Amino acid sequence: MQDFAPARTTSWRLNASCEALVATDEPRPVPKGREVLMRVSHCGVCHSDIHIREGKYNLGGGKTLDLSQRGLKMPLTLGHEIIGTVESVGPDVTSVKPGDRRLLHTWIGCGECPLCKSGDENLCAAPQFLGVQARGGFADHVLVRDEEFLVDVDGMDPAVAATYACSGVTVFSAVNKIRPHREGEKIAVFGCGGLGQTALQLLKALGMGPVIAVDPSPEKRKQAEAIGVAATLDPNAPDAAQQLAAFAGGRLASALDFVGSEDTAMLAINGLRKGGQLVLVGLFGGELRYPLPFFPMRAITVRGSYVGSLRELKEFVALAKQVKLPPIPIEKRPMSKVNEALHDLEEGKVAGRIVLENA
Repeated sequence: MQDFAPARTTSWRLNASCEALVATDEPRPVPKGREVLMRVSHCGVCHSDIHIREGKYNLGGGKTLDLSQRGLKMPLTLGHEIIGTVESVGPDVTSVKPGDRRLLHTWIGCGECPLCKSGDENLCAAPQFLGVQARGGFADHVLVRDEEFLVDVDGMDPAVAATYACSGVTVFSAVNKIRPHREGEKIAVFGCGGLGQTALQLLKALGMGPVIAVDPSPEKRKQAEAIGVAATLDPNAPDAAQQLAAFAGGRLASALDFVGSEDTAMLAINGLRKGGQLVLVGLFGGELRYPLPFFPMRAITVRGSYVGSLRELKEFVALAKQVKLPPIPIEKRPMSKVNEALHDLEEGKVAGRIVLENA
């Protein structure tokens, strides 16, 4: 009897913090139960991948958060904005078949806690996020725990749809937190990279604003102007606070911070009207020092927003189809160029998003 070697697959693996990702040959997973094996066609490159590669977050004051305390274990295949086609399915799968194209909801929890059971798996305290705690999409194949985490994106550009798994659902969840929106009340968007541009497109589609786009890059401010904002602002300008106040006219109801630095958070907080709110999304890092009495005196809210739920991803995909949401600039590169892509993103050389492709 002839022996057949098991099928193999390649993934781009992080073996130690701050090192380059290494192409690694591995056995190809075989799906069981409700599992689905996906052949990856596209995977977006996200700022979170840079933090994961570094293995830490900056907490300010010389302190850092070691991501090994959050379930990050090496070796790890990064990549969490994944779209591909079904290659094989477990015996209990009923909703998809080989050849179907699907977007992956990668923010998968333990499946057993109250948050997971309520549909908020992205907030699970024992997460199994693809590309963070579990094997991700910088690879030829990825195994999905359950068919329920596959989202139909039929008719959409797969490179654009891939970014919806993180940047899209993250923006949608953040924008939902500042709704309902009173007509004429103003919004500031801090950071006009991939997430910020998606936010500007979404706010425009929903008729929310006027909006001021805040970014130190002249190129990104020009891109914001092309999308159609009421004003732009360089946060490094010596009179940035005065410019923001002049734009707001006491009506800055909301700020969406896709940077998450000490400087952007303070500029946003100080610009809010009474009763306004800041939604922190970015993970640049630092710490916030602000007089506590001003929170009740100004009745302001500062809240975090972390990616999004499967329900929100499906809602965002449906909305993007309905309003024909314009895509942000996408640069496609081969999967083999993942290290160069991470470097360029870290150096601020990416105007929109990089999406890696498998041949």
